This record gives sequence, C-alpha cells and structure tokens, in this order.
Amino acid sequence: MNRLGTMIFALASTLFAQSVHAEWTPAKRLSWTSGGSYRPAIVADASGGLHVAWYDYGETANQEIFYIRSTDGGSTWQPRQRLTWTEGGSFNPALAVDLSDNIHLIWEDSPSGMRDIFYRKSTDGGTTWTAGQRLTWTFGTSSYPDIAVDPSGHLHVAWYDSTPGNPEIYYKRSTDGGASWETNKRLTWTSAYSRYPALAADASGHLHLVYEDLSSGYSDAYYKKSTNGGTTWSASRRITWTSSNYFEPDMAVDSSNNPHAVWNAGPPGNEEVYYRKSTDGGTTWTASQLLSLNSGGSFYPAITTGPSNNLQLVWFDYTPGNAEIFYKKSTAGGDAWTSNQRITWTSGNSMTPAIAVDAWGIIHVVWTDNTPGNEEIFYKKYMHL
Repeated sequence: MNRLGTMIFALASTLFAQSVHAEWTPAKRLSWTSGGSYRPAIVADASGGLHVAWYDYGETANQEIFYIRSTDGGSTWQPRQRLTWTEGGSFNPALAVDLSDNIHLIWEDSPSGMRDIFYRKSTDGGTTWTAGQRLTWTFGTSSYPDIAVDPSGHLHVAWYDSTPGNPEIYYKRSTDGGASWETNKRLTWTSAYSRYPALAADASGHLHLVYEDLSSGYSDAYYKKSTNGGTTWSASRRITWTSSNYFEPDMAVDSSNNPHAVWNAGPPGNEEVYYRKSTDGGTTWTASQLLSLNSGGSFYPAITTGPSNNLQLVWFDYTPGNAEIFYKKSTAGGDAWTSNQRITWTSGNSMTPAIAVDAWGIIHVVWTDNTPGNEEIFYKKYMHL
C-alpha cells in the first residue's frame, strides 16, 4: 500500500472507531492522589445524582475511604470527601440508595488489627454524613461487604467472616434506615471457604444472594434466597460446576423479580465471563452462557439493570495485551447479548469496573487505571438510550 493509501486507511479506521464508540463519553479522571485509588463503587439516585466511593492510599499511611459526587449526571464532579480517619486500613466500600435518596455506605475497617464492617449514611445527597457506626465485633476478619435496600427502606448487609476458622457468609439488617441493626446471622456452614457475597433485593422485598464457595475443591457459585426480608433463608443452591478458578460473582434482579448472576472461570490466562439467570425467582436456573469469548483473561464482571430492564455488563480483559474495560448488554432478558465492546484504550491497566444505570437509562461506569503512574479512579457514561 502506498503512503496515500495508508493515510486513507488510517483515517477510515479512526472514523470507524469513533462512530462505533461515539455513544461513550471520553474518560474523566476523578481522583488525583500520591498513592493508589482502588475498587470504586457507584450508585445513581432518583434525581440523577451520582455517588462514587473507593479506598485510597493517597494522603496517609493507611487506606481510607473517599467519596465524590456529581449532581448533573456526571458532567461535573464536586470536590472529593474523605470519609474515614482510622488507625488501621479502610477497604472495599459498597454503596446503596433508598427510595428517599438517602445514601448508605459500608466498608471494612481494622481499628483493632482485625477487620470489621462499618456503616455511614447521608440524608442530604452526600453533603454530610453520619458518624461511622461499627456493625461487627468478631475474632476473625470480616471482609468484602455488600449492601442492598428493599422497597420498604430496610437495609441488608452481607459479608464473609473468618471467625469460624474458615470464611463463612454472614448477614444482618436494619429496619429503621440504619439507626439500629439486628444481630449477625450466619448463612453458611462449609468445609471450605465461602466468600465474596453479592446481594440484591427485588421489588417484592425478597433477597437474593450469590457467593463463591470452594467446598467442591474448586471455586463455584452458590445461591440463597430470603422471602421474608432476611428472617430466614433457603438452603444453599450450587449454580456452577467448574474445575477452574472463579472470582467474585455479581448479581442483578430485574423488575419481574428474577435474578441474573455473572462470574468468571477458566484456566489461568484464559478466564472467561459466564452468565446464568432464573425465570422463577431463583428456583431453577438456565444453562450457563459464555459471554466474553476473548483470547485473554476476562475478570471481575459487574452487572446491573435499569428502568428499561435491559441487562448491562462490564468487566476488565487482558485480550488487548494490557487490562482494558469491556462492555456488553442484553435487551432480551439475558437470552441474547450484543457483541463485546471495548470502552477504554490506555497504556496502563484499567481494572475493577463498577456500573450503575440512572432513572433515564444512562449507563455510568467507574474503574481503576494506573496509566497516570499510580492507580486512579476514572469515569465515563453511555449516552445512547
């Protein structure tokens, strides 16, 4: 190909790429710190406000929780807030918004050497926050909490705790908007690790829980359900059978109260994202679907639904050579999916994405990227409805 042909080909390729990805806004950097910023969480409130939390090494020797918000759908962002001041580290935040647009934050903290679960709340859109409230006092490590709010405004928290000798899944709830909390409830008794819970509440107030369990000798996903607001739970149901690694499942529930689960599994270097759903509220499950089908490892899937009931999925993938964020969706309730869409192009690694859909169906994604030289939080949104 001559020089003119090469130039025309390059221009055509650029225009094609721009047309394919024009619906996504450019990436916007949300954090500037001297240390790493990790594992962002994002939620959207009913007014179009966006709320993002992460843990950060940037200002102290310890990890602390930071928060930032946008009141205009992600166009601009207000100054970040530091939400924890602890002697130990603060890690792994999770967020939820109730029907009154109160924001609920949980995280794990180590004030006495062992990690426990803590909680804060904002009733004014993130401007001010209640004092930190400790939810667990255990002899083991309480880690990776998740939070859900049901239609009655009750708060539900799940995490894993190593107090029994190996990690098990625990749960507790608040029926007064976080003012007080009931005692811990242990949900699993296994011979191996049970960890990484993902929790969702449906429109009827039923709770759906998936988690990772190694009882079979491999990592698999298990499912539990409560139909009475967390008072009692169904027996654990195994929903995957793998002979490989498996990491941190995620779950979403649609408007018909059906759960949708995603996870990654596969031999090292060729992990893939998989999906299953239930059309009867969790009693039975469809066959597993392979969603990523890439040549590199695919990790950390995050799934959500929105007002149109479409399923939205992101994950990070090593197919380009470095880790980048990929996206796909289903407008058919999970029966069919769009092709993979790469949404980041960086010289570093883009990892651990989180996703939210606002009341207008706009998709918002945050992730960690180390292109600046250390890990920072980035954001973009999908404008095509």
